[in-house]
Amino acid sequence: MPRPCPITFGTSGWRGIIADDFTFANVRIAALALAFFLKEKGTQGRGVVVGHDTRFLSEKFADEVVGVLAHEGVACFVCQRPTPTPVIAHEILRRSAAGGVNITASHNPPIYNGLKFSPEWGGPALPETTQRLEVLAQEIYARDPSIPTLDLEEAATKGLVVPVDPSEAYFATLDTFLEVGVIQRANPKVLVDVLHGTGAGHLDRYLTTRGVKVQVRRVNPDPTFDGMAPEPAPEELAETVRIVQEQGFDIALATDGDADRYGIVDRGGTFVLPNVFLGILYHELIAQKGMKGDAARSVATSHFIDAVARLHGQRAIETKVGFKYLGQALWEGKALLAGEESAGLSLKGHVPEKDGILACLLALEAACRNSVPLKSLQESLWLRTGPFYTSRVNLPFEPAKADALRRIIEEEPKELAGVRMASVSRLDGTKWTLEDGSWVLLRPSGTEPVVRMYIEARSEERLRALEAHARELMGALWTSRP
Repeated sequence: MPRPCPITFGTSGWRGIIADDFTFANVRIAALALAFFLKEKGTQGRGVVVGHDTRFLSEKFADEVVGVLAHEGVACFVCQRPTPTPVIAHEILRRSAAGGVNITASHNPPIYNGLKFSPEWGGPALPETTQRLEVLAQEIYARDPSIPTLDLEEAATKGLVVPVDPSEAYFATLDTFLEVGVIQRANPKVLVDVLHGTGAGHLDRYLTTRGVKVQVRRVNPDPTFDGMAPEPAPEELAETVRIVQEQGFDIALATDGDADRYGIVDRGGTFVLPNVFLGILYHELIAQKGMKGDAARSVATSHFIDAVARLHGQRAIETKVGFKYLGQALWEGKALLAGEESAGLSLKGHVPEKDGILACLLALEAACRNSVPLKSLQESLWLRTGPFYTSRVNLPFEPAKADALRRIIEEEPKELAGVRMASVSRLDGTKWTLEDGSWVLLRPSGTEPVVRMYIEARSEERLRALEAHARELMGALWTSRP
Protein backbone atom coordinates (compact mmCIF):
# COMPACT_ATOMS: atom_id res chain seq x y z
CA MET A 1 0.00 0.00 0.00
CA PRO A 2 1.72 3.25 -1.14
CA ARG A 3 2.04 6.04 1.36
CA PRO A 4 -0.56 8.79 0.83
CA CYS A 5 0.93 11.84 -0.80
CA PRO A 6 0.42 15.11 1.14
CA ILE A 7 -0.02 17.07 -2.10
CA THR A 8 -3.75 17.61 -2.60
CA PHE A 9 -5.39 20.49 -4.42
CA GLY A 10 -8.36 22.28 -2.89
CA THR A 11 -10.50 25.06 -4.33
CA SER A 12 -7.41 27.16 -5.12
CA GLY A 13 -4.23 25.11 -5.22
CA TRP A 14 -2.28 23.02 -2.73
CA ARG A 15 -1.83 24.51 0.74
CA GLY A 16 -0.11 23.17 3.81
CA ILE A 17 1.62 24.11 7.04
CA ILE A 18 5.19 25.26 6.51
CA ALA A 19 7.76 22.63 7.59
CA ASP A 20 4.99 20.10 8.23
CA ASP A 21 3.63 19.06 4.85
CA PHE A 22 4.66 22.15 2.88
CA THR A 23 8.37 21.35 2.66
CA PHE A 24 11.11 21.80 0.06
CA ALA A 25 11.00 18.06 -0.71
CA ASN A 26 7.24 18.11 -1.32
CA VAL A 27 7.44 21.30 -3.38
CA ARG A 28 10.00 19.56 -5.62
CA ILE A 29 7.59 16.65 -6.03
CA ALA A 30 4.78 19.04 -7.02
CA ALA A 31 7.10 20.79 -9.49
CA LEU A 32 8.15 17.51 -11.10
CA ALA A 33 4.50 16.44 -11.36
CA LEU A 34 3.80 19.72 -13.14
CA ALA A 35 6.70 19.15 -15.55
CA PHE A 36 5.38 15.67 -16.37
CA PHE A 37 1.87 17.09 -16.83
CA LEU A 38 3.07 19.73 -19.30
CA LYS A 39 5.02 17.09 -21.22
CA GLU A 40 1.89 14.95 -21.45
CA LYS A 41 0.09 17.93 -22.96
CA GLY A 42 3.03 18.79 -25.20
CA THR A 43 3.10 22.41 -24.01
CA GLN A 44 6.36 22.39 -22.05
CA GLY A 45 8.10 24.37 -24.80
CA ARG A 46 5.98 27.44 -24.07
CA GLY A 47 7.44 27.96 -20.62
CA VAL A 48 5.91 28.72 -17.22
CA VAL A 49 5.54 31.99 -15.31
CA VAL A 50 6.76 31.57 -11.71
CA GLY A 51 6.08 33.99 -8.88
CA HIS A 52 5.76 34.14 -5.10
CA ASP A 53 4.16 36.12 -2.29
CA THR A 54 5.62 37.65 0.89
CA ARG A 55 5.30 34.59 3.15
CA PHE A 56 8.11 32.90 5.01
CA LEU A 57 10.48 31.19 2.50
CA SER A 58 8.16 31.82 -0.47
CA GLU A 59 11.01 33.03 -2.67
CA LYS A 60 13.10 29.97 -1.77
CA PHE A 61 10.19 27.63 -2.51
CA ALA A 62 9.78 29.37 -5.88
CA ASP A 63 13.48 28.80 -6.59
CA GLU A 64 12.96 25.07 -5.97
CA VAL A 65 10.12 25.03 -8.51
CA VAL A 66 12.31 26.81 -11.06
CA GLY A 67 15.23 24.43 -10.47
CA VAL A 68 13.08 21.33 -11.04
CA LEU A 69 11.28 22.72 -14.10
CA ALA A 70 14.56 23.93 -15.64
CA HIS A 71 16.13 20.49 -15.11
CA GLU A 72 13.20 19.07 -17.11
CA GLY A 73 13.84 21.57 -19.89
CA VAL A 74 10.89 23.85 -19.08
CA ALA A 75 11.77 27.54 -19.36
CA CYS A 76 10.69 29.72 -16.44
CA PHE A 77 9.71 33.39 -16.63
CA VAL A 78 10.59 34.34 -13.06
CA CYS A 79 8.96 37.35 -11.37
CA GLN A 80 11.59 39.46 -9.64
CA ARG A 81 9.48 40.61 -6.69
CA PRO A 82 6.41 39.38 -4.75
CA THR A 83 3.70 39.26 -7.39
CA PRO A 84 -0.11 39.12 -7.19
CA THR A 85 -1.93 36.10 -8.57
CA PRO A 86 -3.90 38.18 -11.14
CA VAL A 87 -0.65 39.72 -12.44
CA ILE A 88 0.79 36.24 -12.97
CA ALA A 89 -2.42 35.18 -14.72
CA HIS A 90 -2.14 38.22 -16.99
CA GLU A 91 1.47 37.36 -17.85
CA ILE A 92 0.49 33.77 -18.71
CA LEU A 93 -1.96 35.06 -21.29
CA ARG A 94 0.35 37.81 -22.58
CA ARG A 95 3.17 35.35 -23.22
CA SER A 96 0.95 32.44 -24.32
CA ALA A 97 2.79 30.44 -21.68
CA ALA A 98 1.93 26.87 -20.76
CA GLY A 99 0.82 28.04 -17.31
CA GLY A 100 1.96 29.69 -14.13
CA VAL A 101 2.97 28.80 -10.60
CA ASN A 102 2.55 31.13 -7.65
CA ILE A 103 3.95 30.19 -4.26
CA THR A 104 1.25 31.58 -2.00
CA ALA A 105 -1.35 30.59 0.56
CA SER A 106 -3.44 33.64 -0.37
CA HIS A 107 -5.48 34.78 2.67
CA ASN A 108 -4.63 31.84 4.97
CA PRO A 109 -2.85 32.36 8.33
CA PRO A 110 0.94 32.85 8.30
CA ILE A 111 1.81 29.26 9.27
CA TYR A 112 0.59 28.18 5.82
CA ASN A 113 2.13 28.35 2.40
CA GLY A 114 0.88 26.98 -0.88
CA LEU A 115 1.29 26.40 -4.58
CA LYS A 116 -1.22 27.71 -7.09
CA PHE A 117 -1.05 26.36 -10.62
CA SER A 118 -2.81 28.30 -13.36
CA PRO A 119 -3.02 26.54 -16.74
CA GLU A 120 -2.59 28.16 -20.12
CA TRP A 121 -6.01 29.86 -20.08
CA GLY A 122 -5.01 31.87 -17.00
CA GLY A 123 -7.74 30.77 -14.59
CA PRO A 124 -7.52 28.45 -11.58
CA ALA A 125 -6.88 24.85 -12.56
CA LEU A 126 -10.05 22.81 -13.09
CA PRO A 127 -10.61 19.48 -11.29
CA GLU A 128 -9.49 17.33 -14.21
CA THR A 129 -6.13 19.14 -14.14
CA THR A 130 -5.59 19.03 -10.39
CA GLN A 131 -6.65 15.39 -10.22
CA ARG A 132 -4.02 14.48 -12.80
CA LEU A 133 -1.38 16.49 -10.93
CA GLU A 134 -2.26 14.63 -7.72
CA VAL A 135 -1.92 11.25 -9.47
CA LEU A 136 1.48 12.19 -10.89
CA ALA A 137 2.61 13.52 -7.50
CA GLN A 138 1.52 10.29 -5.79
CA GLU A 139 3.49 8.22 -8.30
CA ILE A 140 6.61 10.33 -7.71
CA TYR A 141 6.08 10.29 -3.94
CA ALA A 142 5.72 6.49 -3.88
CA ARG A 143 9.05 6.09 -5.66
CA ASP A 144 10.65 8.51 -3.15
CA PRO A 145 13.35 9.56 -5.59
CA SER A 146 16.01 12.16 -5.13
CA ILE A 147 14.56 14.77 -7.45
CA PRO A 148 17.29 16.51 -9.43
CA THR A 149 17.32 20.26 -9.90
CA LEU A 150 19.34 22.55 -12.13
CA ASP A 151 21.47 25.28 -10.61
CA LEU A 152 19.69 28.58 -11.32
CA GLU A 153 22.77 30.33 -12.69
CA GLU A 154 23.39 27.46 -15.08
CA ALA A 155 19.73 27.45 -16.03
CA ALA A 156 19.95 31.16 -16.81
CA THR A 157 22.95 30.65 -19.11
CA LYS A 158 20.91 28.02 -20.97
CA GLY A 159 17.98 30.42 -21.38
CA LEU A 160 15.79 28.42 -19.03
CA VAL A 161 15.46 31.21 -16.45
CA VAL A 162 14.22 34.55 -17.75
CA PRO A 163 13.72 37.38 -15.20
CA VAL A 164 10.49 39.32 -15.80
CA ASP A 165 8.56 42.24 -14.34
CA PRO A 166 4.97 41.73 -15.52
CA SER A 167 3.45 44.70 -13.68
CA GLU A 168 3.58 47.40 -16.38
CA ALA A 169 1.85 45.25 -18.99
CA TYR A 170 -0.79 44.42 -16.38
CA PHE A 171 -1.25 48.11 -15.56
CA ALA A 172 -1.77 48.88 -19.24
CA THR A 173 -4.60 46.35 -19.33
CA LEU A 174 -6.19 47.90 -16.23
CA ASP A 175 -6.25 51.21 -18.11
CA THR A 176 -8.65 49.65 -20.63
CA PHE A 177 -11.21 48.84 -17.93
CA LEU A 178 -11.02 52.11 -15.99
CA GLU A 179 -11.76 55.76 -16.61
CA VAL A 180 -8.84 57.14 -14.66
CA GLY A 181 -9.90 60.71 -15.42
CA VAL A 182 -13.06 60.19 -13.36
CA ILE A 183 -10.90 59.39 -10.35
CA GLN A 184 -8.42 62.21 -10.99
CA ARG A 185 -11.13 64.87 -11.27
CA ALA A 186 -12.79 63.77 -8.02
CA ASN A 187 -9.46 64.05 -6.15
CA PRO A 188 -10.55 61.55 -3.47
CA LYS A 189 -8.82 60.97 -0.15
CA VAL A 190 -7.80 57.31 -0.50
CA LEU A 191 -6.26 54.88 1.98
CA VAL A 192 -4.61 51.74 0.57
CA ASP A 193 -4.04 48.78 2.92
CA VAL A 194 -2.31 45.77 1.36
CA LEU A 195 -1.98 43.76 4.62
CA HIS A 196 1.78 43.18 4.05
CA GLY A 197 1.00 41.22 0.88
CA THR A 198 1.74 41.44 -2.82
CA GLY A 199 -0.63 44.34 -3.41
CA ALA A 200 2.28 46.55 -2.28
CA GLY A 201 3.86 48.20 -5.29
CA HIS A 202 0.86 47.28 -7.41
CA LEU A 203 -2.42 48.79 -6.17
CA ASP A 204 -0.71 51.83 -4.69
CA ARG A 205 1.74 52.23 -7.60
CA TYR A 206 -0.99 52.03 -10.22
CA LEU A 207 -2.82 54.94 -8.60
CA THR A 208 0.21 57.11 -7.85
CA THR A 209 1.65 56.74 -11.36
CA ARG A 210 -1.68 57.97 -12.69
CA GLY A 211 -1.76 61.05 -10.55
CA VAL A 212 -3.99 59.84 -7.71
CA LYS A 213 -2.66 60.61 -4.24
CA VAL A 214 -2.97 57.80 -1.73
CA GLN A 215 -1.94 57.08 1.83
CA VAL A 216 -0.65 53.55 2.35
CA ARG A 217 -0.42 51.18 5.29
CA ARG A 218 1.03 47.71 5.79
CA VAL A 219 3.07 47.89 2.58
CA ASN A 220 6.21 46.35 4.10
CA PRO A 221 6.64 42.59 3.59
CA ASP A 222 5.91 40.79 6.86
CA PRO A 223 5.67 36.98 6.89
CA THR A 224 3.74 37.14 10.19
CA PHE A 225 1.07 39.51 8.78
CA ASP A 226 0.82 41.18 12.21
CA GLY A 227 -0.11 37.78 13.62
CA MET A 228 -3.35 37.65 11.62
CA ALA A 229 -4.50 36.05 8.41
CA PRO A 230 -3.93 38.48 5.49
CA GLU A 231 -7.63 38.54 4.64
CA PRO A 232 -9.39 41.86 3.89
CA ALA A 233 -12.36 41.02 6.12
CA PRO A 234 -13.92 43.23 8.84
CA GLU A 235 -11.90 41.70 11.68
CA GLU A 236 -8.54 42.22 9.97
CA LEU A 237 -9.51 45.74 8.80
CA ALA A 238 -10.67 47.05 12.18
CA GLU A 239 -7.75 49.49 12.47
CA THR A 240 -8.27 50.60 8.87
CA VAL A 241 -11.91 51.34 9.67
CA ARG A 242 -10.82 53.44 12.64
CA ILE A 243 -8.37 55.43 10.49
CA VAL A 244 -11.04 56.07 7.85
CA GLN A 245 -13.39 57.37 10.52
CA GLU A 246 -10.88 59.52 12.38
CA GLN A 247 -9.02 60.96 9.39
CA GLY A 248 -11.96 61.43 7.04
CA PHE A 249 -10.92 59.22 4.13
CA ASP A 250 -13.41 58.91 1.30
CA ILE A 251 -12.60 55.23 0.87
CA ALA A 252 -10.11 52.54 1.90
CA LEU A 253 -9.04 49.81 -0.52
CA ALA A 254 -7.52 46.56 0.72
CA THR A 255 -6.15 43.38 -0.83
CA ASP A 256 -5.26 40.00 0.64
CA GLY A 257 -1.91 38.18 0.68
CA ASP A 258 -1.76 37.51 -3.06
CA ALA A 259 -4.08 40.40 -4.04
CA ASP A 260 -6.74 38.24 -5.61
CA ARG A 261 -9.34 39.27 -2.99
CA TYR A 262 -10.52 42.74 -2.05
CA GLY A 263 -11.89 44.64 0.91
CA ILE A 264 -13.61 48.02 0.72
CA VAL A 265 -14.24 50.44 3.58
CA ASP A 266 -16.67 53.19 2.67
CA ARG A 267 -16.69 56.81 3.81
CA GLY A 268 -17.58 56.86 7.49
CA GLY A 269 -16.02 53.45 8.12
CA THR A 270 -18.67 51.11 6.72
CA PHE A 271 -17.29 47.80 5.47
CA VAL A 272 -18.86 47.05 2.08
CA LEU A 273 -19.83 43.39 1.86
CA PRO A 274 -18.75 41.64 -1.36
CA ASN A 275 -22.35 40.42 -1.74
CA VAL A 276 -23.43 44.06 -1.89
CA PHE A 277 -20.56 45.37 -3.99
CA LEU A 278 -21.18 42.82 -6.74
CA GLY A 279 -24.68 44.20 -7.30
CA ILE A 280 -23.46 47.80 -7.21
CA LEU A 281 -20.63 47.10 -9.65
CA TYR A 282 -22.80 45.15 -12.09
CA HIS A 283 -25.24 48.06 -12.23
CA GLU A 284 -22.39 50.53 -12.75
CA LEU A 285 -20.93 48.48 -15.60
CA ILE A 286 -24.22 48.47 -17.47
CA ALA A 287 -25.84 51.79 -16.52
CA GLN A 288 -22.74 53.99 -16.37
CA LYS A 289 -20.12 52.31 -18.55
CA GLY A 290 -22.46 51.02 -21.28
CA MET A 291 -21.37 47.40 -21.03
CA LYS A 292 -23.70 44.45 -21.63
CA GLY A 293 -23.76 40.83 -20.60
CA ASP A 294 -24.97 38.35 -18.02
CA ALA A 295 -23.54 37.94 -14.53
CA ALA A 296 -22.09 34.77 -13.05
CA ARG A 297 -22.05 34.07 -9.31
CA SER A 298 -21.39 31.09 -7.08
CA VAL A 299 -24.22 29.18 -5.43
CA ALA A 300 -23.22 30.75 -2.09
CA THR A 301 -23.44 34.35 -3.34
CA SER A 302 -26.29 36.83 -2.82
CA HIS A 303 -29.15 36.98 -5.33
CA PHE A 304 -28.88 40.78 -5.24
CA ILE A 305 -26.91 40.54 -8.46
CA ASP A 306 -29.76 38.48 -9.97
CA ALA A 307 -32.18 41.31 -9.20
CA VAL A 308 -29.85 43.85 -10.78
CA ALA A 309 -29.58 41.62 -13.84
CA ARG A 310 -33.37 41.59 -14.17
CA LEU A 311 -33.41 45.41 -14.03
CA HIS A 312 -31.27 45.45 -17.16
CA GLY A 313 -32.84 42.52 -19.02
CA GLN A 314 -29.92 40.22 -18.24
CA ARG A 315 -29.64 37.00 -16.24
CA ALA A 316 -27.44 35.52 -13.53
CA ILE A 317 -25.63 32.21 -14.01
CA GLU A 318 -25.09 30.07 -10.90
CA THR A 319 -21.93 27.97 -10.51
CA LYS A 320 -20.32 25.75 -7.92
CA VAL A 321 -18.16 27.38 -5.23
CA GLY A 322 -14.62 28.06 -6.48
CA PHE A 323 -13.46 30.77 -8.85
CA LYS A 324 -12.30 28.15 -11.33
CA TYR A 325 -15.95 27.72 -12.33
CA LEU A 326 -16.58 31.46 -12.52
CA GLY A 327 -13.34 31.96 -14.43
CA GLN A 328 -14.45 29.34 -16.90
CA ALA A 329 -17.69 31.29 -17.49
CA LEU A 330 -15.63 34.41 -18.23
CA TRP A 331 -13.19 32.55 -20.46
CA GLU A 332 -16.05 31.07 -22.48
CA GLY A 333 -17.63 34.51 -22.89
CA LYS A 334 -20.78 33.63 -20.95
CA ALA A 335 -20.63 36.52 -18.49
CA LEU A 336 -19.68 40.17 -18.28
CA LEU A 337 -18.96 40.00 -14.54
CA ALA A 338 -18.20 36.97 -12.40
CA GLY A 339 -18.04 37.19 -8.63
CA GLU A 340 -18.42 35.38 -5.33
CA GLU A 341 -19.30 36.26 -1.75
CA SER A 342 -15.74 35.51 -0.62
CA ALA A 343 -14.46 38.69 -2.32
CA GLY A 344 -13.38 37.40 -5.71
CA LEU A 345 -14.35 38.97 -9.04
CA SER A 346 -13.19 39.63 -12.57
CA LEU A 347 -14.56 40.91 -15.87
CA LYS A 348 -14.99 39.57 -19.38
CA GLY A 349 -11.90 40.33 -21.44
CA HIS A 350 -9.67 40.42 -18.38
CA VAL A 351 -7.97 37.49 -16.65
CA PRO A 352 -10.36 34.62 -15.76
CA GLU A 353 -8.98 34.77 -12.23
CA LYS A 354 -9.90 36.73 -9.10
CA ASP A 355 -8.42 40.22 -9.24
CA GLY A 356 -8.56 42.19 -6.00
CA ILE A 357 -6.64 45.10 -7.50
CA LEU A 358 -9.14 45.61 -10.33
CA ALA A 359 -12.02 45.24 -7.87
CA CYS A 360 -10.62 47.99 -5.64
CA LEU A 361 -10.06 50.33 -8.56
CA LEU A 362 -13.59 49.78 -9.88
CA ALA A 363 -14.99 50.54 -6.42
CA LEU A 364 -13.00 53.78 -6.31
CA GLU A 365 -14.16 54.73 -9.80
CA ALA A 366 -17.83 54.11 -8.91
CA ALA A 367 -17.59 56.24 -5.77
CA CYS A 368 -15.86 59.06 -7.66
CA ARG A 369 -18.23 59.02 -10.64
CA ASN A 370 -21.30 59.32 -8.44
CA SER A 371 -19.73 61.64 -5.83
CA VAL A 372 -21.38 59.61 -3.07
CA PRO A 373 -20.36 56.75 -0.78
CA LEU A 374 -21.00 53.25 -2.07
CA LYS A 375 -23.60 52.89 0.70
CA SER A 376 -25.71 55.49 -1.12
CA LEU A 377 -25.49 53.51 -4.36
CA GLN A 378 -26.65 50.42 -2.48
CA GLU A 379 -29.62 52.26 -1.00
CA SER A 380 -30.65 53.62 -4.40
CA LEU A 381 -30.54 50.17 -5.94
CA TRP A 382 -32.43 48.59 -3.05
CA LEU A 383 -35.29 51.03 -3.71
CA ARG A 384 -35.62 49.29 -7.09
CA THR A 385 -34.76 45.70 -6.22
CA GLY A 386 -35.77 45.45 -2.59
CA PRO A 387 -33.24 44.69 0.19
CA PHE A 388 -31.03 41.61 0.54
CA TYR A 389 -29.58 40.57 3.91
CA THR A 390 -26.99 37.82 4.17
CA SER A 391 -25.00 35.93 6.77
CA ARG A 392 -22.38 33.21 6.79
CA VAL A 393 -21.75 30.94 9.76
CA ASN A 394 -19.09 28.26 10.19
CA LEU A 395 -20.47 25.42 12.30
CA PRO A 396 -17.87 22.94 13.62
CA PHE A 397 -18.93 19.30 13.97
CA GLU A 398 -17.38 16.01 15.02
CA PRO A 399 -16.05 14.07 12.00
CA ALA A 400 -17.58 10.93 13.53
CA LYS A 401 -20.99 12.49 12.88
CA ALA A 402 -20.48 12.76 9.13
CA ASP A 403 -23.32 10.31 8.43
CA ALA A 404 -25.72 12.39 10.52
CA LEU A 405 -24.61 15.49 8.66
CA ARG A 406 -25.22 13.78 5.35
CA ARG A 407 -28.76 12.91 6.39
CA ILE A 408 -29.48 16.51 7.35
CA ILE A 409 -28.24 18.04 4.13
CA GLU A 410 -30.06 15.43 2.06
CA GLU A 411 -33.40 16.29 3.67
CA GLU A 412 -36.10 18.13 1.73
CA PRO A 413 -38.19 19.86 4.41
CA LYS A 414 -41.57 21.26 3.42
CA GLU A 415 -40.81 24.58 5.10
CA LEU A 416 -38.18 26.53 6.99
CA ALA A 417 -39.08 28.98 9.76
CA GLY A 418 -42.71 29.00 8.66
CA VAL A 419 -42.25 29.57 4.92
CA ARG A 420 -42.85 26.83 2.36
CA MET A 421 -40.06 25.37 0.28
CA ALA A 422 -39.90 26.42 -3.38
CA SER A 423 -36.94 24.38 -4.62
CA VAL A 424 -33.90 22.34 -3.58
CA SER A 425 -30.54 22.49 -5.37
CA ARG A 426 -27.63 20.12 -4.89
CA LEU A 427 -25.27 21.85 -7.29
CA ASP A 428 -22.78 22.26 -4.43
CA GLY A 429 -23.99 21.26 -0.98
CA THR A 430 -27.71 21.63 -0.34
CA LYS A 431 -29.52 24.90 -1.07
CA TRP A 432 -33.08 25.30 0.13
CA THR A 433 -34.91 28.18 -1.60
CA LEU A 434 -38.21 29.33 -0.08
CA GLU A 435 -41.31 30.89 -1.61
CA ASP A 436 -40.42 34.35 -0.27
CA GLY A 437 -37.07 34.28 -2.13
CA SER A 438 -34.96 33.60 0.95
CA TRP A 439 -32.57 30.65 0.98
CA VAL A 440 -30.24 28.56 3.11
CA LEU A 441 -27.15 26.74 1.81
CA LEU A 442 -25.39 24.05 3.84
CA ARG A 443 -22.03 23.09 2.43
CA PRO A 444 -19.42 20.93 4.20
CA SER A 445 -15.89 22.28 3.98
CA GLY A 446 -13.50 20.13 2.00
CA THR A 447 -10.53 21.01 4.22
CA GLU A 448 -11.75 21.12 7.84
CA PRO A 449 -14.54 19.69 10.04
CA VAL A 450 -16.82 22.65 9.45
CA VAL A 451 -20.20 23.10 7.82
CA ARG A 452 -20.51 26.45 6.10
CA MET A 453 -24.02 27.85 6.41
CA TYR A 454 -25.02 30.67 4.06
CA ILE A 455 -28.36 32.45 4.50
CA GLU A 456 -30.14 35.21 2.60
CA ALA A 457 -33.46 36.89 3.34
CA ARG A 458 -35.32 40.04 2.35
CA SER A 459 -35.44 41.43 5.90
CA GLU A 460 -33.13 41.31 8.91
CA GLU A 461 -35.90 39.77 11.01
CA ARG A 462 -36.41 36.99 8.51
CA LEU A 463 -32.64 36.43 8.30
CA ARG A 464 -32.41 35.87 12.05
CA ALA A 465 -35.38 33.50 12.02
CA LEU A 466 -33.82 31.39 9.27
CA GLU A 467 -30.46 31.39 10.99
CA ALA A 468 -32.04 30.16 14.24
CA HIS A 469 -33.96 27.45 12.39
CA ALA A 470 -30.87 26.27 10.53
CA ARG A 471 -28.85 26.20 13.75
CA GLU A 472 -31.57 24.09 15.33
CA LEU A 473 -31.35 21.62 12.45
CA MET A 474 -27.60 21.42 12.90
CA GLY A 475 -27.67 21.38 16.69
CA ALA A 476 -26.81 17.71 17.10
CA LEU A 477 -23.57 18.24 15.20
CA TRP A 478 -22.22 21.17 17.23
CA THR A 479 -19.10 20.81 19.31
CA SER A 480 -17.64 23.04 21.98
CA ARG A 481 -14.69 23.95 19.77
CA PRO A 482 -14.62 27.57 18.58
